[in-house]
This record gives sequence, structure tokens and C-alpha cells, in this order.
Amino acid sequence: MSAAAAHSNRYWNHNVAFHRELVADAARRGGRAVDVGCGEGLLLERLTAVCDEVVGIETDPAAARRTRERLAGIDGADVLLADVLDPQVVSELGVFDTVTCVAVLHHLPLEEGLKRLAALVAPGGRLVIIGLAANKSVADWLLSALSVVPIRVASRLHCETPDIGVRTAPADQSLREIRAAADRILPGTRVRRRFYWRYSLVWDRPVGMGK
Repeated sequence: MSAAAAHSNRYWNHNVAFHRELVADAARRGGRAVDVGCGEGLLLERLTAVCDEVVGIETDPAAARRTRERLAGIDGADVLLADVLDPQVVSELGVFDTVTCVAVLHHLPLEEGLKRLAALVAPGGRLVIIGLAANKSVADWLLSALSVVPIRVASRLHCETPDIGVRTAPADQSLREIRAAADRILPGTRVRRRFYWRYSLVWDRPVGMGK
């Protein structure tokens, strides 16, 4: 893929498929938004249309540089080359009305990752994760197999660009393990199996609840 194509808003893949949903949800709150593991910044750019301030957190210098190029000239947008597991990141950035994390949680230690992401959520704010889970049970494998044909059709219809030049890794935890960890750490979390071999995890920090 050319650099011009990577920088375009026109590409589509299994993660981008959820952008419209994420942006529409963030628009309900506005305010501050952070995208953890922002990659090359397409979601972050789209969030600038509905939020007063957006921040991207990225550990890969090359991806962070591409995000800065994408956001050049957009007021209220910034990219931090940092690791969300660093406690100093949370203390420096403060909290946000919307915290997004797309195809990134499986790169982190599950429980610590959930805690760090939740620490970024302001009272009354929301954490939204779109993630990948490993197939471990018979049901996991069956549902995954049944999705192959419709997902391939959808990918062809949308002219999928699967490789946008950012780091990828296979998932280690099953959806059952992810749901169990979320229930322990963040009571009230809603976890759903989604299309494109993804799941969504949504958690709202109660208004009266501190970190």
C-alpha cells in the first residue's frame, strides 16, 4: 500500500468497520477523547469532528509519526509516544470522557491493561474496546468458522486494506477469559461478540466514582 493510501480516509478493514459506531458514541459526550494504541491515526482524526480535544497514545514511533502527519493543522489534537502501562501517563494526561482502544488490548497484560484503560475514564465517561479474542472452545471455533464466508464477502465488497503498516499480534485470551477479567475488575462491563472476529467491551464510570 502506498503512503498516500495509508494516509487516506478511504481505506477500510475489520477495525475501521467500527469507527462510525465509535465516533457516534463519542459524539454523545463530546469533551475529551483518547485513543489508546492509535496506530496511524484514522480513528483519532475522525474523533476530532465530535470532541473538543483528542489525544492519541502510541508506542510505535513510526505509527506516531504517521498520526502526527495525519493530524497536522487540526486544533485540539495531539499524539503522545508513550505506553499506557506507565502510571505517569495517566497522571500527566488526566481523564477523558471517551476512551477508545481498537485491536490493542491483546497486546497488553489483560488485567493490568483493563485497569490502566479504566484509570483514564472520567466520572460519567466511557471506555469502549474493540478487541480480538482467541478461539479456545468448540463454540468459539464453530462461530469463527461460520463467519468466514460472510466476512470474506463483506471484505471484498468494502475493498479491504488489511495491512496498513502497523504492528499486529495474535490474541491469547478467549472471549470467556476476557469477560471474566472484566467482570472482576470493572463491574457492569458489557461484553459482546461482534462481526469481523471482534468483540466489544463497554464500561461506564459512574458519576460519583473516583479512580
